[in-house]
Amino acid sequence: MNDNGCSCESTDCGSGDCGGSCSSGGCGSKPQDFIEKTHELNSIKRVIGVVSGKGGVGKSLVTSMLAVMMSRKGYKVGILDADITGPSIPKVFGINKKVEGSELGMFPQKSHNDISVMSVNLLLDKDDSPVIWRGPMIAGVVKQFWTDVIWGEVDYLFLDMPPGTGDVPLTVFQSIPLDGIVIVTSPQDLVSMIVKKAYNMAKEMNIPILGIVENMSYLKCPDCGTEIKLFGESKIHAIAEKLGISVLGKMPIDPSIAELCDNGEIEKVKTDYLSDAVTYIEKNLSIAKENNIMKIAIPTEETNVSSHFGKCENFTIVEIENSKIKSKVIVNTEGNQHGLLPAFLASHGVNIVIAGGMGQGARDNLVSNNIEIISGVNGNIDEAISTYLDGNLKSNDVGCSGHDHSHEHDHGEGGCNCGKH
Repeated sequence: MNDNGCSCESTDCGSGDCGGSCSSGGCGSKPQDFIEKTHELNSIKRVIGVVSGKGGVGKSLVTSMLAVMMSRKGYKVGILDADITGPSIPKVFGINKKVEGSELGMFPQKSHNDISVMSVNLLLDKDDSPVIWRGPMIAGVVKQFWTDVIWGEVDYLFLDMPPGTGDVPLTVFQSIPLDGIVIVTSPQDLVSMIVKKAYNMAKEMNIPILGIVENMSYLKCPDCGTEIKLFGESKIHAIAEKLGISVLGKMPIDPSIAELCDNGEIEKVKTDYLSDAVTYIEKNLSIAKENNIMKIAIPTEETNVSSHFGKCENFTIVEIENSKIKSKVIVNTEGNQHGLLPAFLASHGVNIVIAGGMGQGARDNLVSNNIEIISGVNGNIDEAISTYLDGNLKSNDVGCSGHDHSHEHDHGEGGCNCGKH
């Protein structure tokens, strides 16, 4: 109650009958600005909420896949898990280590491929401990994930929102400067009403709507490839047209993705179901990529490119920034050879491997870790890097039998059949 007898909190209200609508400008006052500033050490360029009108539609899956695909494009990506009572993001990414902090604030945990993640599950003693809190407390924690967490430099921060239109979505819409939202739905009969609830809430709060993603759109028969519509024909295009928004993608029920999520290996996903969504976000919420940074790993034998990828004990890791060498170090694999190498290199932030020959198993594992391969290379390492920077280093795409060395080295009595080097 202000001095004028109005139930709203605005001191600019000149009447007592606005019904508390001053916060939205209903009584002639300016709308209140509830936007919170993020931590002073943060530089977050774009913030995207992933929402749904109801639970169980795969919102967290869509959030995770969008983050993985944007990360593969070279962007610095973070996920704020705002679904406090049903957090699943750490499990999907295989993150078990708890959040650490200092007097400055909390630090998010990192996925295998350097995606920053903050979730209440990273604060609990046990992952299966229930969060039995009232709405205001839950909303306050989400706000703290924005104000107190040191995200650092992030190009795209995705918010995995809880379902519905309650306290937490309201707090996020009011407190965090969203650049847009993606609505996730499924092809059931109630979809029209559910989508409209999320749509209308965003519209009332002036939040841009990027588009809709339909999950569980169909199931593809593993034998004949026929698309089976388990929930009937999709209505998503008609709904999107009526609301004047875009369909960003249709995702099937894919057992391989479910298995990756269960194993905490979502970053190994190889599908492109959301490629249109990523392209749309890049185009409509573009950022200035000031620095083009990458890390190249080269199996090293003295000063040359080693022809034994899987058995090599030392790798030269070269950091390139804006097409110039920023640093060059030699790291020991510490026993992480053959099948363990790709994950070891990924943990060092490697984007590209320049090597001699390697087997198909090693290739598949590198691709699964989002590492590009340039193979069939020999000679001096510095010359190889120079040729790469000039844009003239091309892969010969040779396997183990194709690289230029004798197979008299120790592959066992039957010759090389490990498929891992």
